[in-house]
Amino acid sequence: MSEDAKIKVTIDGKTIEVAPGTTILNAARQIGGEVVPPAMCYYSSLEGSGGKCRTCLVEVSKGSEKDPRPMPKLMVSCSTMVMDGMEVKNTTSERVLEARKGVVEFLLINHPLDCPVCDQAGECHLQDLAFEHGLSKTRYEFKRREFEKVDIGEYIKLHMTRCILCYRCVYTANQLTDSREHGVLKRGDAAEIGTFIEKNLKNDFIGNVIDVCPVGALTDKTFRFRSRVWYTKPVDAHCECTKCSGNAVLWMIGDEISRVTARKDAYGEVKEFICNECRFDKKDKSQWTIEGPRKISRHSVISANHYSKEIPKHTTLLNKA
Repeated sequence: MSEDAKIKVTIDGKTIEVAPGTTILNAARQIGGEVVPPAMCYYSSLEGSGGKCRTCLVEVSKGSEKDPRPMPKLMVSCSTMVMDGMEVKNTTSERVLEARKGVVEFLLINHPLDCPVCDQAGECHLQDLAFEHGLSKTRYEFKRREFEKVDIGEYIKLHMTRCILCYRCVYTANQLTDSREHGVLKRGDAAEIGTFIEKNLKNDFIGNVIDVCPVGALTDKTFRFRSRVWYTKPVDAHCECTKCSGNAVLWMIGDEISRVTARKDAYGEVKEFICNECRFDKKDKSQWTIEGPRKISRHSVISANHYSKEIPKHTTLLNKA
C-alpha cells in the first residue's frame, strides 16, 4: 500500500478514510462527536502514553475486509491500529458501556470525594467520566489509600490521594525537560508518584505537568483555593518569550490574572507547552497582548454566564428595550 493510500474504518456507523498507522482513537477524533472514546492516560504529543487507564476500550465487530472476523476481546483504541474495512463499536456496544462502568469504578476506588474543594473541579476529566459512567455509590468496603499533601516543587502541590497513575506527568518531565526528578515509585497497589531523594521539580517547563494531569493530583500553588474556574473569564493572550511560543490562556478575575495555562484542544491536550516564566511569573496584564475571549464548549461548566444570547429579530418588544 502506498503512503498516500487511505483506508476506511467505520465507527458507530460513521465511515472515514484515514492514513495507515492511525489508531482507532485518533480516527474517532477525526470524526468527532460522541463516537470519540474517553482517554485518561493517552496524550498524542507524549511518546509512550496510552494503554494504562483502559477507559478507551472499544469493540471491534469486524477486523478488516480481508479478515472480517470480530476481535474476541475489547480493544484499547489508543494503541490499536485501524485496518481497511474495520468496523468499531463504541457507544453503540453494550459490552463497551458495561466495561467502561467497571473501569470507572476501579479508578474511583481510592479517589476521595473532595470535588467541592478540589481546584480541578469543573475541568476534571475523571469528574466527567464518573458523571457519564459512574455508579451512584461505591461497592468498595476496604480502607482507601491515603497520602499527605506534598510540595514537590516551588509552584506545584501533589495530592497523591487523587492520582490515577496515568503516567502523563512522568512522560512530560522525561520528554519536555532536560532532567526528570520524579517518577512512579514502588509497585502494584503501593505505586505512587514521588520525587527522587532530596529532589524537587524545578525545570523551566515543569509547570506543564499541571496541565497534562487529568485530575486534581498536581495543582498550581499560586491558584489554589483562589476561585472556581467557572467564576473566572478565560482569554487567549500572547507575550514575547525567548523560551516558549508565549501563547497562553489567562484566567481573569476582574482585571486580575488569577492563573496562566497553556492552550488546550477539544480533547484537553496541550499543543504548545509554555515555560514557567510565562505560567507563574507573568501575572500582570501589561505583560500580555490579549487576543480575545477563549472559546469554551457550551457543554462545559466553565462557559456558565460567559455567553450572551442574541435577541430574536421578530421580538419587537425586546428590540425596543
